[in-house]
Amino acid sequence: MAENEQSKEKSVDDWLPITSNRKAKWWYSAFHNVTAMVGAGVLSLPYAMSELGWGPGIAALILSWVITLYTLWQMVEMHEMVPGKRFDRYHELGQEAFGEKLGLYIVVPMQLTVEVGVDIVYMVTGGKSLKKFHDVVCPDCKSLKLSYFIMIFASVHFVLSQLPNFNSISAVSLAAAVMSICYSTIAWVASAEKGRLPNVDYGHKASTPTGTFFDFLSALGEVAFAYAGHNVVLEIQATIPSSPDKPSKKPMWKGVVVAYIIVALCYFPVAIIGYWIFGTSVDDNILITLEKPRWLIAAANMFVVIHVIGSYQIFAMPVFDMLESLLVKKFRLPPCLTLRLIARTVYVGLHYIGGNADDISAHRGDEVDHPERKELPVLLVNFCK
Repeated sequence: MAENEQSKEKSVDDWLPITSNRKAKWWYSAFHNVTAMVGAGVLSLPYAMSELGWGPGIAALILSWVITLYTLWQMVEMHEMVPGKRFDRYHELGQEAFGEKLGLYIVVPMQLTVEVGVDIVYMVTGGKSLKKFHDVVCPDCKSLKLSYFIMIFASVHFVLSQLPNFNSISAVSLAAAVMSICYSTIAWVASAEKGRLPNVDYGHKASTPTGTFFDFLSALGEVAFAYAGHNVVLEIQATIPSSPDKPSKKPMWKGVVVAYIIVALCYFPVAIIGYWIFGTSVDDNILITLEKPRWLIAAANMFVVIHVIGSYQIFAMPVFDMLESLLVKKFRLPPCLTLRLIARTVYVGLHYIGGNADDISAHRGDEVDHPERKELPVLLVNFCK
């Protein structure tokens, strides 16, 4: 009886997205992490700098880079800290640290809020970038509502969301990682080519101390949102093969280091050069400030679209895993293609509805994403010792 239950449990795990394929290489870790982290938030970093100023702005960028790299290293190390066991999902590590039930109550709400929230943000961002591409390429065409472009973006995910696991979206993730490097490069190179504006202002954007204070908090939220991705680290590492002689943490960490070098090469030039060129006149999306050359801005917006397509899938995969695990293990539904088709289609459909509500990126990044990536890994290390 016990053997039958174990066999059934293994067959379910072999079907679920996170544990169904463990053949990833170290470079999968690199581009998955780049796709998860270098989101459209990089384009708002010059604006965050304009709210923080030179000193606090650069300090926030460097500290966020160092702290998130350190906490990511902690996550990689904790994946196999118990001999013979792998913590393939964030909530499994939480259960090891805080207990079977408490671990779920602490980790799952935060992780779901972040991942669902990010996907809603990317649904909006993808739609906005598609609209910007349309408006730049065809300025004389009839203006269309943003909701139509969000619908186009969502339609792509109704198809891509049926890909079963992380390794099956590797090509999408790789394309997204390359696109993130491309539009980041376009942002700072085009800014440098434009040249420093005459009478550029580096003072505070707000005219009152209260306004300056709230701008400061908003900027910290924008920086926090830019350094996303920790909530899918364990799930990415779960796709890498592991043995006592060759633990998964070695290729995973190699990929993380490469990813963070790319992150630095994307973030720091965009933030510093963008702020140096435009000062406080920079928009919350630097591509809006860069109106010319039009063909380059159109290309950059299309690169953003391709990137957030991949990012959406990266953040959605752990949610698919939790959803399908709940339906199969809790509600005893048979693991099959029909179940996956319905569950994932409903998820994308709800995101389309949520995406039409509002863009909540800065609010979500400041309140939720920050503790899960900085404080929670440290707590998990202490509780698991």
